[in-house]
Amino acid sequence: MNKRTAIALALILWATTVQGFVMFKGGRCLCIGPGVKAVKMAMIEKASVIYPSNGCNKVEVIVTLKAHKGQRCLDPRFKQARFIMQTIEKKNFVRRQNM
Repeated sequence: MNKRTAIALALILWATTVQGFVMFKGGRCLCIGPGVKAVKMAMIEKASVIYPSNGCNKVEVIVTLKAHKGQRCLDPRFKQARFIMQTIEKKNFVRRQNM
């Protein structure tokens, strides 16, 4: 085995090892902190729910606001976030039934 092959093999081994490490203690969650309790429904353009995964161990409800006002994270324990999660689940269920 020549020197170049040994270096390439070492780099590949190092890259696969580093990929398995958790970079942040809480994972790669998009929402920092618990989130807000509610947002005016008229201001919501789009909503998405991100379920727990290997990268983040909590449910995240993210709403995009109209007029380029940014995004907000909703606290999934509060009523509005639960309502949005139920609405999205129903929509996905109906979509799967029609396939």
